[in-house]
Amino acid sequence: MASIEFYKYQGTGNDFVVVDNRSQKLDRTDKSIAQKLCDRKFGVGSDGLILIENHDEYDFEMVFFNPDGSQSMCGNGSRCAVKFAQFLGIIKDKTTFLSTDGVHEAIIENDIVRLSMQDVAQSKINSFPEHFTINTGSPHYVIFASNIKDKDVKEEGANIRYSDEFAAEGINVNFVEKQSKNKISVRTYERGVENETLSCGTGVTACAISHVLHGGVSPVEIETLGGQLSVEFELEDGSAKNVWLIGPAKNVFKGEITL
Repeated sequence: MASIEFYKYQGTGNDFVVVDNRSQKLDRTDKSIAQKLCDRKFGVGSDGLILIENHDEYDFEMVFFNPDGSQSMCGNGSRCAVKFAQFLGIIKDKTTFLSTDGVHEAIIENDIVRLSMQDVAQSKINSFPEHFTINTGSPHYVIFASNIKDKDVKEEGANIRYSDEFAAEGINVNFVEKQSKNKISVRTYERGVENETLSCGTGVTACAISHVLHGGVSPVEIETLGGQLSVEFELEDGSAKNVWLIGPAKNVFKGEITL
């Protein structure tokens, strides 16, 4: 049984177990490791597991696992990975790194991380009368509503996520309330977590794009249960380009666990 040193990070309440895996101590193909570490009753407990690994072309590679062991892009997790890489001395205040959905850049300003997201092509933005579906590195369902504070996000989100259309691959479900032309409130049900989380980076990015397509303006300030985030981008011919997710990333504690 191996003893693993880990760090707990959070970005607007989205919390992660982060491990320096440059020595390849953990097998990145073993999804049961994420399932164990992310379990809030029998493990450390988190919304995901992040492994930091070496890469020949970029500063580092971030490998992200949801609590169920599936891999995906994670915006809040990426900001935490960047702060951890700075802590490890891999980077200073700027970086280029590889994640599940490709290459990202980031700039660190104290506890705030500016993270470049992938451009979102018009083909990845689907508008329907009642909602949007957008892939911002992870697939998102975006629905505008009023009084989202009263929503049963877990129940309503699960109903959409497990509907016939989305059950096989899963989808994250976001409820958005407009506050002004450049401000929205968001609550998110995350697939892989299968519950509401305090914040979702790829989710607020999808919501910000939907908001601008609905007549809002960039940059968009987003209020989540876990705090404030900002998304800025340019809309060109129906595609979102030069997309940046901006928000905090903080170390919470360090620990050790035997696997």
